[in-house]
Amino acid sequence: MTDSNSEIEAQPQANEIAPEAVLAFIWSFAIELHSHLKRRPRPGLDSSLESDLSLDSLSRMELLVRLERHFHVRLSEQLMTQAESPRELIRAMIAASSKSVAAQHFEIQHHAGLESDELPDSARTLVDVLNWHAQHHPERVHLHFYDEQEDATPLTFGDLRSGAERIATGLRADGLEPGQTVAIMLPSCVEYFFCFLGILIAGGIPVPIYPPMRMSQMEDHVRRHAGILDNAAVTSLITFDEAKPVALLLKAQVESLRRVTTFTDLDRAFDEQPDAPIGEDNVAFIQYTSGSTGNPKGVVLTHQNIIANIDAMGGALEASSGDVFVSWLPLYHDMGLIGAWMGSLCVGFTLVLMSPLTFLSRPSRWLRIIHNHRGTLSGGPNFSFELCLQRIEDEDIEGLDLSCWRVAFNGAEPVSADTLRRFQKRFSQYGLPDTAISPVYGLAEATLGLGFPPIGRGLFTDRVNRESLAVHGKAEAAADDDESALEVVACGQPMPGYQARVVDSAGRELPDRHQGRLEFKGPSTTSGYYRNAEATQKLFNGDWLDSGDLAYIAAGDIYITSREKDMIIRGGRNIYPYELEEAAGDLEGIRKGCVAVFASTDSRTQTERLIVVAETREQLPATRTTLETHINDLAVTVIGMPADDVVLVRPRSVLKTSSGKIRRAATAELYDSGRLNEGSKSVATQIVRLIGSSIRPGLRRIRRRAGEYAAAVWCWLVVGSLGLLCWFAAWLGPTMETRWYLLRRLGRAAVWLTGTKLIVEGLSNLPSNTSFVLVANHQSYLDGPLLALSLPVTVSYVVKGELSTAPLLASFMRRIGLSFVERFDRQRSLEDARKIRATLEANRPIGYFPEGTLMRMPGLLPFHMGAFVTAAEAGVPVVPVTLRGTRSILRDESWFPRRGSVRVVISEPLVTATGLSDESMRFREAVRLRDAARMVMLENCGEPDLVEHQIKTEPASAAKTSGR
Repeated sequence: MTDSNSEIEAQPQANEIAPEAVLAFIWSFAIELHSHLKRRPRPGLDSSLESDLSLDSLSRMELLVRLERHFHVRLSEQLMTQAESPRELIRAMIAASSKSVAAQHFEIQHHAGLESDELPDSARTLVDVLNWHAQHHPERVHLHFYDEQEDATPLTFGDLRSGAERIATGLRADGLEPGQTVAIMLPSCVEYFFCFLGILIAGGIPVPIYPPMRMSQMEDHVRRHAGILDNAAVTSLITFDEAKPVALLLKAQVESLRRVTTFTDLDRAFDEQPDAPIGEDNVAFIQYTSGSTGNPKGVVLTHQNIIANIDAMGGALEASSGDVFVSWLPLYHDMGLIGAWMGSLCVGFTLVLMSPLTFLSRPSRWLRIIHNHRGTLSGGPNFSFELCLQRIEDEDIEGLDLSCWRVAFNGAEPVSADTLRRFQKRFSQYGLPDTAISPVYGLAEATLGLGFPPIGRGLFTDRVNRESLAVHGKAEAAADDDESALEVVACGQPMPGYQARVVDSAGRELPDRHQGRLEFKGPSTTSGYYRNAEATQKLFNGDWLDSGDLAYIAAGDIYITSREKDMIIRGGRNIYPYELEEAAGDLEGIRKGCVAVFASTDSRTQTERLIVVAETREQLPATRTTLETHINDLAVTVIGMPADDVVLVRPRSVLKTSSGKIRRAATAELYDSGRLNEGSKSVATQIVRLIGSSIRPGLRRIRRRAGEYAAAVWCWLVVGSLGLLCWFAAWLGPTMETRWYLLRRLGRAAVWLTGTKLIVEGLSNLPSNTSFVLVANHQSYLDGPLLALSLPVTVSYVVKGELSTAPLLASFMRRIGLSFVERFDRQRSLEDARKIRATLEANRPIGYFPEGTLMRMPGLLPFHMGAFVTAAEAGVPVVPVTLRGTRSILRDESWFPRRGSVRVVISEPLVTATGLSDESMRFREAVRLRDAARMVMLENCGEPDLVEHQIKTEPASAAKTSGR
């Protein structure tokens, strides 16, 4: 959070330290160093010099020099390592200038410079956020709600606070005690917000559930929600008059449920009682996922979880208080509750909310409201985009202008590239930007968001070989003329601070473009499922969480292929329901979005049968037979095999979740129990084939797993044996050239023995008659050895000084000419810098990994300045080298190597300007060299740029530094 938005024009006089001017000076320096920071809010006095401003030790030293010159003060060199924020720098400058008045002014500015649209760092809970808004701008409109009659109701922050206080009073009067759970079974309405926040103010825990949609499904609704309410030990249920009969049925089945009430019953005069004490680690609400009724899974979400996830999503969307979020999403669904409403509360943008029923009946109203309110953020599940294509006529949206819509996110269910292309084509004539379409990925266990694409990228897909993915689990690129290719939509990259990986059935991480279970972790991940230890245990794999989705990762993007439990294995092939469901839904006579494809176990053979259930209004036997034939033909075309059974059912027979997802398992239960309107058909002719096909996948998995373990053991045997020989070679070689000759020969033997394919490009770009500074990206612990054996010249690589205390390792490094650099002791650091300079002057190249550390997730981290400052001072060229593929072979935090190929690209040298006598000019030249080298590596590494995200490496990773 910033401390002031005002730009300071006046410059301080000599020995006068104006804190706001110092902060502006620091910000200007940071922007000079990292131009992408211009798009971020200006930092505050307590911002981190390292993580928020990306100033490494050399950059901070340059900053101190400039501060001394500009403000005429003398500062201690210890500030280079000790100062962590602008506040600490300013205090040191004030002490140096002995101006107590300036010190007092500094403290006053810290408290008085806050703008009304910026949340303070002290807002740790949703109630804190509400109170801050209500205190600073009670008359400001928080949201506009459009009901089913299309009447808009504005809600101010002051009204939101007072309404929530009244509900809290009513709940306390009804006997609610802190920590008890309260279910909210309301449609989208203004009262929903009062009830949710009122529960929190009273010390309760909200449990959102969706209201009954149709009386014809009352039994299913009660059965599902009775299990949820019982698991949550709900004591009170807030509903509306029309749903009271269903609520009373729930009360009869849930032992803990003592009170069924309505908003009107609870709306009482505020009793002036203080808010219940809550902290950031308290539960903010329990989000129940669409699991089975027998094992309800309530995701526990704390205030910290929610605020952390909203902060990350806001950064990924580049959201600000100037945005307008238009939403039709139900408030009992996490996209509507967290993404739309809580996001607007925490970020401060305006929310325009409409009834989901209005959207379903007249989707043109959604686009019309975006037009009227100049909405910038909006979206929904894939079916909402398809609904617009089917239901909206041109005359419904005449004169529409959607040019304001900068992010149209699509998530919560499988994303169809075809749907989004048609949506883009249809509405581009109404101004919809080509860059607006944004497929995203998230899940309740991460609070909401996990993967977001870069802003402005638009739809991005991957065409893969269908057979390779289905049989071998490899997402190999399909040929251009492959008509059967599978198109998978990229659902974004993990947000800053989050990580994702793909693992096999044994929990081992897979390389890029290999399908497996998607796991994740980050600052907003749940602690588990409420009162469900068994499900919680299955959720976690160490500190990683299982998403339940099958996916692969390529170039940092997440590609979702299926829900793991929905995937069907037939004849050694992995079958994904989504494609066949979408294709069948396009048939005339079949209801779009009302097709379920699932596996049903044959009780006699215990093998899986492929079942297709599709809704239709057709009644003529001949027409129904034709539809069944078309669906079966589609199955052969789309998935390569016929369905075992095609069942045509009446409308609303295929069960769905509250967000419109197909409930395949629940529909399969109806099928297995014979409760669909048509019985199952015999599959006697396929029994022999099914029995045989069920054996092959198991044998293939066993063979593959055994091969992977054998390859991993062999790799470590080779590395261990040849590594020992390398150690002896370093000690026995009489000269440096001899040692490196032996090391390269042993290294190439290791590459050959492990089956690693090493490709080196651009050797001719290495300078032959001058020293140079080599810089390379850092993906894996393999980078150093592979880089060393790839180059025909001996390079003295720079490593952190802490390694010099490891006896055996340090002695080996010294024998092969590596240079140690002290990072914390200023005097020793200067001495080490002089030694490096002497190495260059002796016509020997120096090598750096400017990222300074490595991480398991794909992406190029921010660069430290050491290598580039060295090159600028010595006037030698910089040679960028890009490694690609080492991360997939051996990732950080993993000891399980995998076979793969490594590409080493040596780019043309970057010429360094000479004759720069001024220190500032040399530093600017170092910045230019850094940016140019980074651009080259981004072009060749095939990974995303993480500078934009300013990712903070974990403390455990910080110890893995391989250079300055």
